[in-house]
Amino acid sequence: MYTKMLKIRQFETRAMNLFAEGQIPGFVHLYIGEEAVATGACSNLKEDDYITSTHRGHGHIIAKGGDLNFMMAELFGRETGYCKGKGGSMHIADATKGILGANGIVGAGQNIAVGAGLAAQYKGTDQVCVCFFGDGATNQSTFHEGLNLASIWKLPVVFVCENNGYGISLSQAKHQSVTDISVRAVSYNIPGVTVDGNDVFAVYEAVGEAVVRARKGQGPSLIECKTYRWRGHFEGDPTTYRPAGELEQWKKKDPLPRMEKYVFENNVMTKEEVEKLKDDVDKMVEDAVNFALESKKPSMSSAVEDVYTDIVEEARLR
Repeated sequence: MYTKMLKIRQFETRAMNLFAEGQIPGFVHLYIGEEAVATGACSNLKEDDYITSTHRGHGHIIAKGGDLNFMMAELFGRETGYCKGKGGSMHIADATKGILGANGIVGAGQNIAVGAGLAAQYKGTDQVCVCFFGDGATNQSTFHEGLNLASIWKLPVVFVCENNGYGISLSQAKHQSVTDISVRAVSYNIPGVTVDGNDVFAVYEAVGEAVVRARKGQGPSLIECKTYRWRGHFEGDPTTYRPAGELEQWKKKDPLPRMEKYVFENNVMTKEEVEKLKDDVDKMVEDAVNFALESKKPSMSSAVEDVYTDIVEEARLR
């Protein structure tokens, strides 16, 4: 889990710098500070389990086993990227690993997750789907529709709210009358729990219980993870809406040093081993950047590929 969090942090830091240099096109929404949520949640999942992601999705994809090379190539808009360079930062997907897609539409993942849960139930597998979303998405109708239907049909979906305190630039206190989003689970007669989203073990345990429950056919759960994004809503966001000193207070709760303290105190790793791991991860990220830079840009003709399904194309040709 420490390695996963480190990969997310180093990947995102590199992406931040590359975007600032003008090498990455489009928008970039970084996950720095929230690493414990994706890591703790996805550490409970098997390769054939599903996740649905958000516009701030790099961390989810890395935690579920996404390839750093293909991810970085997608950020650069290269043809070797996960979506052939057409999706960019907000639309990375890998169906072979159960990653059903990051999504630029707020609240769009809930109903996709319900579909994945319904498919697993229909096929009789023990697969589950973890649906990631932010606090702002819980005001969308899709949140309520998704929880309601999953509850009625007892679908194997774990709804994980990454409450970083802000829906874009609006604090949670200004867009909701509840302090803990998990209380909304009561409306759908499902378990709801709030945990420290910067404590990877707290997230792991809470999501683990929900995953076990889902695999047994006992239905969905809502897990709220209180965390904080260090960067703005998007790169370039001046974050003038944040109170002075708030970021500094949250940095004291950084999930990575907390995990480092644990591995040292419990003799899991030595300081030398941790430093070597950091160097190894740095190299992985640098290799991913080089892979992206050495990859070709999509051809002009590819702009009209993947627009229609083969069935539609064959019908048109006939």
